[in-house]
Amino acid sequence: MTVAAAAAFVAQFAVQHSESSPDLHVSNWIGRTPEPIAGVASVIDGDTIEIHGQRIRFNGIDAPESAQQCDDAKGGRYRCGAKAAAALDRFLATSRPVTCNFVAWDRYKRFVGDCRRADGASVASWMVEHGQALDWPQYSHGAYAAQQAKAEAAKVGLWVGKFQPPWEWRAGHGDARPAVIERPLGIINRQVAQSYSCQPRRKCSQISSCDEAQWYLSNCPWGGKLDRDGDGQACETLC
Repeated sequence: MTVAAAAAFVAQFAVQHSESSPDLHVSNWIGRTPEPIAGVASVIDGDTIEIHGQRIRFNGIDAPESAQQCDDAKGGRYRCGAKAAAALDRFLATSRPVTCNFVAWDRYKRFVGDCRRADGASVASWMVEHGQALDWPQYSHGAYAAQQAKAEAAKVGLWVGKFQPPWEWRAGHGDARPAVIERPLGIINRQVAQSYSCQPRRKCSQISSCDEAQWYLSNCPWGGKLDRDGDGQACETLC
């Protein structure tokens, strides 16, 4: 039997037996959807939090980066990224804990989720409605367009002055990263976890690759120390 014929036979067998053999389904190869994560959140920036050592990126929105500056109503410069993070921290402190339901993994192996306070308030929706983040149509498909229109009309948050959308700001500062990739990356995350460990703590000089550095950033309580400028990229000399 030729290689091509053998491949065709295997494919036909898989199709014919897929219903009776669950292990042939791709969904079983990549594992189940992660359980929701709940707990008191530490704010990383305006669209990222950490709960129990797990970095969580809010789905569908984009907030100014920590180092990003914007113009206020009078044309003065201010740290809009830091202001967004502070607003998020105040909002979350009002009703704890936060619960995040899984949506996807991003390219940095962060958990991308839909997060809500204990009182049920949507974190992403609040951030956009108060002008501290933007609806990101590429990933939200316009889910927060109404909240953004309300913020723009009221001239609150970013809308009091001039600003550059965070995704454009990152592109101009050497980071045009996409926010989300397909869910199968979850299996990569689990495979990496088998070879990396949060103990002992490591410095960038002790890390051998960009992927390893990002795993520590996303999964270890001390990982934030590898991201000195707070842009979500650990040990930038490796990446």
